[in-house]
Amino acid sequence: MKPLYHLAPVNDGGSLKAALIRKRQYFSKFLKNEFRQMKISLVLLVLLNICTFTANGQQDPQVSQHMFNHLMVNPGFAGNSGEINLMLLNRQQWVGFPGAPVTSVFQTDGALKLIGDRDGLGFTVVKDAIGYESNVTFGINYAYRFKLGSGHLGCGFSAGMMNKNLTPGWTATPGGDLVDGSDPSLPKQEVNGVLTDFGAGLFYRHQKYYLAISSTHLNQPSFDFEETGHYSLRRHYYLTGGYNKEMADDRFLVQPSFFVKSDGSTSQVDLDLLLRYNKRFWGGIGYRIKDAVVVFLGFEMLNGLKIGYSYDLNTSVISSYNTGSHELFVSYAVLLNKNRGQKTKSVRFL
Repeated sequence: MKPLYHLAPVNDGGSLKAALIRKRQYFSKFLKNEFRQMKISLVLLVLLNICTFTANGQQDPQVSQHMFNHLMVNPGFAGNSGEINLMLLNRQQWVGFPGAPVTSVFQTDGALKLIGDRDGLGFTVVKDAIGYESNVTFGINYAYRFKLGSGHLGCGFSAGMMNKNLTPGWTATPGGDLVDGSDPSLPKQEVNGVLTDFGAGLFYRHQKYYLAISSTHLNQPSFDFEETGHYSLRRHYYLTGGYNKEMADDRFLVQPSFFVKSDGSTSQVDLDLLLRYNKRFWGGIGYRIKDAVVVFLGFEMLNGLKIGYSYDLNTSVISSYNTGSHELFVSYAVLLNKNRGQKTKSVRFL
């Protein structure tokens, strides 16, 4: 990308002092536009995604509280807890950055007896907006669950649809050529496309730990718009795991976890540590490598209501242009034929 303003050559015929002043003026003008270029970087990401070549950036929305939000990326989790779960999640990423991602999630799942004794069925709705792009995804998740060793394995499959909307609002930039309207790959008016999407995953849960692997956009769906525009979703891969470590004081429980995501060309790793107290309150810290430090807080009421919050403090170069990311979820679990007040030896991840 060329700078929005270019340094003008110095007139050799002028005095040295005048030449230095002119250089300083142009250089100052250039620096003032650095912030402007950062503001439009998200727009560039959107443009790269819709051009005819394949983009390398990850396309799935990002969440920090992955240990409470498995169903969004892994259908093998459906019915895992043996309860009926409902969750609402909202993430405001990079607050203060124009066009920053905003993600909202609704999901529900429960254990049923469709094929086996402990099948799982789930439903997810994800709305994700970034810059001029807005996506709404609906998915149905099924998991066939069976006992394996001392735990249970869920083998899941998801099928859904994504509605992708692009509302162009870019204009040519004075003094530069960021967008000049001549690129045939860029839409000149609002564009909508519907994609059929499939995913699969395995989720293994033991009393003391869990381990899961999954993939979204298995069929790498795509659609064409106007004459030369083309958009496609890359296949994404996820690997996650967590462990319940009981302390000498049984009121405390330590829960380390990891979350690895990749689209085959770029990868991201989250390392997190939660400390639970009295099986109802938790707090912790996480690190998204080369991106952010994350703080977690949450509690669970006796009636099955959970509220969790996380705050991301960026450690990358973008930290100067936002005030962090906020993520809040509210969930409710309906226990089936169980006494909610009964003490359990370990704590389930939702």
